[in-house]
Amino acid sequence: MKKTLTTLMAALCMHSLSAQTEVAPFVPGSTLEGVCYYLPQTAFRVTVTAERTVTKPGDFNKYASRYLRLQNVPEAESVSWRIKDIKMEPYGVPDKNKAYSIKIKSKTVAPLVGLSADGLLLSINAEAQESTLPEPPKGIPAPPLPNPREFMTQEILSAGSVAKQAELCAQEIYDIRESRNALTRGEADNTPKDGAQLKLMLEKLDQQANVLESLFSGTTQTSTEVFTLNYIPSELAERELLFRFSKKLGAVAADNLAGEPVYISLKSMETIPEPVENPEVDKKKAKLQQGVYYNVPLRVETKIFTAEKEWAKLETPMGQFGTVEILSNTLFDKKSTIQVTFFQNTGGTKDIIQ
Repeated sequence: MKKTLTTLMAALCMHSLSAQTEVAPFVPGSTLEGVCYYLPQTAFRVTVTAERTVTKPGDFNKYASRYLRLQNVPEAESVSWRIKDIKMEPYGVPDKNKAYSIKIKSKTVAPLVGLSADGLLLSINAEAQESTLPEPPKGIPAPPLPNPREFMTQEILSAGSVAKQAELCAQEIYDIRESRNALTRGEADNTPKDGAQLKLMLEKLDQQANVLESLFSGTTQTSTEVFTLNYIPSELAERELLFRFSKKLGAVAADNLAGEPVYISLKSMETIPEPVENPEVDKKKAKLQQGVYYNVPLRVETKIFTAEKEWAKLETPMGQFGTVEILSNTLFDKKSTIQVTFFQNTGGTKDIIQ
């Protein structure tokens, strides 16, 4: 967990208590002295866990029906994908339209201002820790396939043609099956009396038969793949295209028509009051314009879904859809002991301690 704290010391100019610290909208390059900070907009890291299945034909697939009576075996390699899970994780990113500066005037006491590495306001007069998203899960590769040649007899390996190899391999499979049946019935000459040893022998025979049979029936390997994308909502919407997912390619970009659409919806869970003109309130706010700006986030219900299924649902406050309010600049007076911390994801006040 990384922490970035910026401390401004103005202890040399503390003779007057009437002067106050100025907090104003920040224009990059125009602030000579002070701390510049951003309020956050809430973004999402979307993690898609998908399953990739690769099917390959066996070397003897043309002889599967003739020798082993296998039907509908694969004749060409194919790849298929399916979504297993989709997860949303909120985090805060700087809103470039909400940039402000805390400008330290003379004869004031500078506060301890906690900032994230990318300039988000985390705290005033208090220690604050920057939070980071955990590492996304890692994919799981498909287990390696055994080499069929290691299970072939010398006669199969030395056969002069693929057709002859297929015939001898099929015969070997039948011989293994007969040996297995004899062991299970207790009719084999070398049937072990120990149950554990018998189980081991049967497992070895099954493995050998399955590997050789895969030369006719083909192989299937399944791996787990993980895709991540970052999404910053700019407006509430009932149905916005997030990305596409192809059964042949996996997760693809939203403009790639090879995939089926995956949508996201954002619905307000609160009623936003209409602004009402009030001269007295406006007058009070005008006096606070040099205070500390913070977000009052809006609670939003977010869903990720396809035509067939809802994959993820999350209810969370979001800074970009709320309002901006101001804390009094008396926080910076010499006698102030107020400690304020803010939610990194939303810019809302977390704790105000006197």
